[in-house]
Amino acid sequence: MKTLKLAVILLLTSFFTFANVSSTDKDALIAIYNATNGADWNSTWDLNASVDTWYGISIENDKVVEINLQFNNLTGNLPEEIGSLVHLRKINLGFNKLTGALPTSLKNLQELVALELFMNGFEGNIPAELGELKNLESLKLYSNKFSGEIPRELMNLTNLKEMLLGSNFITGEIPVEIGALTKLEKLSLMDNKMNGEIPIEIAQLKNLEELLLSTNQFTGDLPVDFMNLKKLTTIMVSDNNLNQDYISISVTNPPAIGLLELQNATAVMDIEKE
Repeated sequence: MKTLKLAVILLLTSFFTFANVSSTDKDALIAIYNATNGADWNSTWDLNASVDTWYGISIENDKVVEINLQFNNLTGNLPEEIGSLVHLRKINLGFNKLTGALPTSLKNLQELVALELFMNGFEGNIPAELGELKNLESLKLYSNKFSGEIPRELMNLTNLKEMLLGSNFITGEIPVEIGALTKLEKLSLMDNKMNGEIPIEIAQLKNLEELLLSTNQFTGDLPVDFMNLKKLTTIMVSDNNLNQDYISISVTNPPAIGLLELQNATAVMDIEKE
């Protein structure tokens, strides 16, 4: 009888150890592990252990809410199964070696607040489906190999505070609909292959603090309306095809646009207003 009771206790202990997340969540995590060469990660997972012991995984109320695996030697592609982790609020896979296209199943992550996939080798177009992530506040896709134009659907992300898409191969113009992103604080499109004029609609972003547009093929003039952006402290627009060469400036208060003008200037300059 004691032996039977002990067996039951061990069985229940094993059950509750692995019942901390659903089988759907666990299967999705294992798919990520397999697709990104988990055995060679810097900090790997013991797939026989409880999910709540797995490195970089945060669980609340038996739901996976965060994946943080930056600097962890992930290689391979991000699998479609990641879209099954519907309670995720944050994904950080920065500073890895991931390649391939982003899975469109990311659109299923409706609770996602931060999508941070910078410093990898992702390629192809930025999925228009990301525009369905209405709660997203941080989109960091810089330093990858994305190409094509910025999807206009991203202009539906009205809770965005950071859109960092620099150092890719993005082409086309800045969508004029960007004026809808009124909570945006940081916008980086630097070091791409974008063209067209810098839209005046950016002047509607009253919370903007950083505007990084350097090293593209933008034309025309820097809109004088940018003078009204009271929170703007950093403007980088050098190395474009603008009508005038502009210096990149960091300021405590926005200067008159005239201070931005410097013929044949390429250096970065700091100016502080008393």
